[in-house]
Amino acid sequence: MFRVFQHRTSGTHFVELLADGLLCFIATLLSAMTLSQAASGASAMASLTTPSVLLSACAFALVMALMYSFVGLYRHRNLGILPLVLRIAFVFAVGGYITYLAIKFVDYDGYASRLVGYSLVYLLAGMAVYRGAAWMVRRAVGIRRVLIVGSGAEAQQVCTDLRSADQWIGYEVVGFFPSAADSASSRTSPDAPTFNSQSKLSELVRAHRVDEIIVAVREQRGGGVPMDQLLDCRIAGVPILDLAGFYERTKAEVPVDSLKASWLVYGDGFVQGRAREITKRVFDIVSSATLLVLGAPLMALTAVMIRLDSRGPILYQQERVGLGGKTFQCIKFRSMRTDAEKDGVARWATKNDNRITRVGAFIRKTRIDELPQLFSVLRGEMSMVGPRPERPSFVAQLREQIPYYDLRHTVKPGLTGWAQVRFSYGASLDDARRKHQFDLYYVKNNSLLLDLQVLIETVSVVLFREGAH
Repeated sequence: MFRVFQHRTSGTHFVELLADGLLCFIATLLSAMTLSQAASGASAMASLTTPSVLLSACAFALVMALMYSFVGLYRHRNLGILPLVLRIAFVFAVGGYITYLAIKFVDYDGYASRLVGYSLVYLLAGMAVYRGAAWMVRRAVGIRRVLIVGSGAEAQQVCTDLRSADQWIGYEVVGFFPSAADSASSRTSPDAPTFNSQSKLSELVRAHRVDEIIVAVREQRGGGVPMDQLLDCRIAGVPILDLAGFYERTKAEVPVDSLKASWLVYGDGFVQGRAREITKRVFDIVSSATLLVLGAPLMALTAVMIRLDSRGPILYQQERVGLGGKTFQCIKFRSMRTDAEKDGVARWATKNDNRITRVGAFIRKTRIDELPQLFSVLRGEMSMVGPRPERPSFVAQLREQIPYYDLRHTVKPGLTGWAQVRFSYGASLDDARRKHQFDLYYVKNNSLLLDLQVLIETVSVVLFREGAH
């Protein structure tokens, strides 16, 4: 049952969301106390007992926390100062106005505009204190010291990724420990020292206060990796990750080049279960039905614009591969000319594809063309979240060239997905391979919280045109 909700990345996301929601709630209470005391001189605490104040605080917390998510403040950790300020200003303006309307609805006994204004001021001050305290805690926790086993291309890439990792805890690479599988030319690095291969790992761990070991060696059989020494370190309490585990944790993807069947067989994840299936199906029915009702005017307007823009049908159907490798008819708004594939050869859509119509370019970028797929979700052919369904001809090609490609068919394809919100445009074999790594991560770790995170991040992708269709 816990698997329905368990997910590390989305768990962190929602912890931050709850923390910011609590900050917003407190800001509204402080605002109500200030206004009550200024207006009548009455006890400030007495103002907190009224239902209208508590409802107003809940509304402000919910609206602002969701707005933070929708503009991608949890999605991006390294936004520049200007984009960050602009997004926060957008949240304050739009979120403040929505909260104002909600407070008017609950009949707050006072001026709703003043309550929202003071709440925003207190929230801004609280954000400064909260972020400052978080920064001090991070400094107090310190840097996590990492030893990399291996000195080849994979090890150098791990070192680069660690230095740029967008994590709560920073990393410092103390050095490389060469393995027998490394070539002689790969045993130097300008980023960190390379230790003597005759040294003992346990001694290096103690001498350099190593907190974690990452084995960045693709081929570990035949004595390429000192397993006995790694076991000694593991018994001593030092965590050890292989390449697949490292990239799953830091980049939320599963690299297929370094993936082995044993890791899939013996590792955790890939758990569906009856509870997960029922929860996901109920979630799909409720969310797709709701979106169809809310999106009906937009879908009608889109149909009219397509009809005015170019000749041809408003909708088109295309065979796609779904759960268990079975095909189904995927329905979308037509975004290309009717002669886009007049020779009968299936082609990937590319950026600035000249087959795309003027209206088609807009609805693809905003993903409006995907809305008819909500009917496929209602029918049970698709899910709200999952790997993107591909055409049978593409699947046949990708299955031959990408390891474990059929694992994506163990879950229903989705209207949106982890790959769509984490990777940009995909129009080549290399792009398909990279997106498959994100799909593998979703299949392995899929949960209700991860689905919610994907849907929230989809809003950010559409609003700010991040990623692609």
